[in-house]
Amino acid sequence: MTGPTKGLLYMFLGTIVLSCMHGMVRYLSGELHPFVIAFYRNLFGFIAILPLVYRVGLPAIRPRNPRIMVLRSVSGIIAMLTWFYSLSKVPTAEATALSFTAAIFTALVAYILLKEKMKAHRWTAIFGGIIGVIIVLQPDTENYNPYMLLVLVSCMFWGLSVTLVKILTRTESVTSIVAWMSILLTVMSLPPALLFWQWLSVEQFLLLCAVGVMATLGHLAMTKALSLADTTAVMSIDFMRMIWAALIGFYFFADPLEIYTWIGASIIFGSGLYIIFRESLTRENR
Repeated sequence: MTGPTKGLLYMFLGTIVLSCMHGMVRYLSGELHPFVIAFYRNLFGFIAILPLVYRVGLPAIRPRNPRIMVLRSVSGIIAMLTWFYSLSKVPTAEATALSFTAAIFTALVAYILLKEKMKAHRWTAIFGGIIGVIIVLQPDTENYNPYMLLVLVSCMFWGLSVTLVKILTRTESVTSIVAWMSILLTVMSLPPALLFWQWLSVEQFLLLCAVGVMATLGHLAMTKALSLADTTAVMSIDFMRMIWAALIGFYFFADPLEIYTWIGASIIFGSGLYIIFRESLTRENR
């Protein structure tokens, strides 16, 4: 099996794992507040990163740009809290469809913070993404769910977070970025969790452990995929999340399969993928 093929397989597996994790978050949100779920997800992620921190040593993860590190974590925790809360209010398929706007928001934030050029193809893709969002939201119909706006807020802050990571990679190691993200997200997610604190049953504890493990494995699979295959090819597989989310929502939560959601998701995803594709061409031609 070639490297690119392995990369696509890793991405395929990653979409399954992350979609199942999101389904578990939605299930748990029927018993626990999403902020409590987010705290435990970060806590278990922090515990998982401790062996790596121990191996490289504390001096190796000392941040050189602590202000950007903190800002990145603030944007990350806002993105996570709004995403987890939206999963408790929005059907899984609709939330996943709108999550594809993250690539579009990343392009906009990079334009503002990194002064990256916004050529015609980017503006065209962004305009297409907006059309897709309107189709998914259906603001003028009885199907409109205002909580879907939280997904867009989450994606906006996730786009900011991704852009700040680009800045951090200029001065920080990957290990330092990941370690401090885990540490700061755990600390920052504790205060909002305490406002809705609940002690866990054995079942809830085990499920939250599974959420933490699956989140880590899913993101590791996606990272591995990007290291083995072309970004455009890898991200084209990301649309599988939409399929898994729809199946999970239909079979476990009795969510209807809305045709407008699929149409909007396809437009949003295509717009984001087009931005990634054009950026990869630009890098190759430099």
